[in-house]
Amino acid sequence: MTSQLFSKIDFIEFTLHADVLRFGDFTTKAGRQSPYFFNTGLFTDGDAIAKLGRFYAQAILNAKINFDMLYGPAYKGITLSASTAIALASLNRNVPFAFNRKEAKPHGEGGVTIGARVSGRVLIVDDVISAGTSVRESINVIEAAGGAPCGIVVSLDRQERGTGAESAIQEIEREFKLPVISLFCLDDLVDYLSQRSEMADNLKRVSEYRTRYGAG
Repeated sequence: MTSQLFSKIDFIEFTLHADVLRFGDFTTKAGRQSPYFFNTGLFTDGDAIAKLGRFYAQAILNAKINFDMLYGPAYKGITLSASTAIALASLNRNVPFAFNRKEAKPHGEGGVTIGARVSGRVLIVDDVISAGTSVRESINVIEAAGGAPCGIVVSLDRQERGTGAESAIQEIEREFKLPVISLFCLDDLVDYLSQRSEMADNLKRVSEYRTRYGAG
């Protein structure tokens, strides 16, 4: 990956090689049988998390979104916000970052956040939006601290319907009027698989899943 170009194919292959993106039979939180599984918590060494931060940083810069700091919701967002801030600094965009505690700390520095003071335009850095619960909690924390959420960046847009016709990301964008940047989406994965004959079985199963549960 260069400092000028973000490739979704590069990112998909990066997650495949790290076994973060897997194919098989998995059950989602919604009880659906999914032919694929994605979990950024499986990036477990320094080189992988450094590369992940660079992918996030380049996607953010490519989106040309105006922001003053990063915020990562616990727990996965902690590593994501830190690694992305480091990567941004290497690209001459030095910004502060913060993340939250699961429970407020009554002693020491106290509060519900750790890191920089939450203020200005705050970009939320997370892994995947499933039901939108984490995003709503993050928005509440940011606003309570005096900041203004300005967008969200995630690894994967699953493009799955929630309780209605919209996906969780579409619901968040509509409800909070915030842009959501994804490093890749399910349609990108389908396109990727369609160009690789050795993955024909995975393509068939993922395409069927997209047709059955996908949002418009």
